[in-house]
Amino acid sequence: MNIEIREEGRGDREVIRRINEAAFGRREEADIIDKLCQSCSNLLSLVAVADERPVGHILFSPVTIETRAASSDGPGEPILGMGLAPMAVLPEHQRAGIGSQLVREGLKRLRAASIPFVIVVGHPEYYPRFGFEPASRYGIQCQWEGVPDQAFMILVFHDTALRGVSGVARYRDEFDEAV
Repeated sequence: MNIEIREEGRGDREVIRRINEAAFGRREEADIIDKLCQSCSNLLSLVAVADERPVGHILFSPVTIETRAASSDGPGEPILGMGLAPMAVLPEHQRAGIGSQLVREGLKRLRAASIPFVIVVGHPEYYPRFGFEPASRYGIQCQWEGVPDQAFMILVFHDTALRGVSGVARYRDEFDEAV
């Protein structure tokens, strides 16, 4: 099966909603995407197409690491990166490498755009193949309590961006409604 990965286009919104609802078996992820598309212009939204039919979707949205200043207990400067979520493939097309293609293409584009890092809350058996590692190794914590350390991961593109940094990584507020 030949898969094309392209940026979301006009008219894709409803099919993206259907892909996410089918993949997750619920509406929450699709609702987050709709809200992000209405409120945020800095998104990377990619669609996987097989035989001219969209079968997968991945979204990257802005995140911040709220840093602690090294010399005091006060806040430091926030560091901006991107968060991977959600990523969905229609159930009948899962386990065919489409999700991996979406992740690789998205990461390639973000690296080329000089984004310093990407975070993800996801399966610790899946995301390390792309270079993700536990964010705690960098002193970065998840904003949500109860997320297992091995499930909150980061991929650092530019080591100097996180040198000496620690703090809490925060997705956009739209994600809080689904947690």
